[in-house]
Amino acid sequence: MAPLNKILHVEDEPDIQEVARLALESFGGFTVETCSNGQEALDRGPGFGPDLILMDVMMPGMDGPTAFEAMKKIPELKDVPVIFMTAKVMETEIARFREMGAADVIPKPFDPVTLADQIKAIWEKLAP
Repeated sequence: MAPLNKILHVEDEPDIQEVARLALESFGGFTVETCSNGQEALDRGPGFGPDLILMDVMMPGMDGPTAFEAMKKIPELKDVPVIFMTAKVMETEIARFREMGAADVIPKPFDPVTLADQIKAIWEKLAP
């Protein structure tokens, strides 16, 4: 599998956007493109060409699972792994996201110091 460099982060809370960006850029060395909602991710994602999508579940307008389903119809995004982030970490929800095809689920609040390592570990599990 190719190295993980570019992450599309989809999150509606500005504070979380900033903490995640700093954590991923500083500790992971990733290039991060931040979108505030699902529709923005659908519009900007194909041009950014992410290796991975880190997506909040609950957002106004188009939520994460709806955006994920829509991304499967976009050639540039359909094969990009998606990791959901959610404060509602219930086994039934995690199972549902995995059934949808999500690579994994990271609970919120997340630890900014370990976020990049968590994502790298998930990425390595995806390698064939």
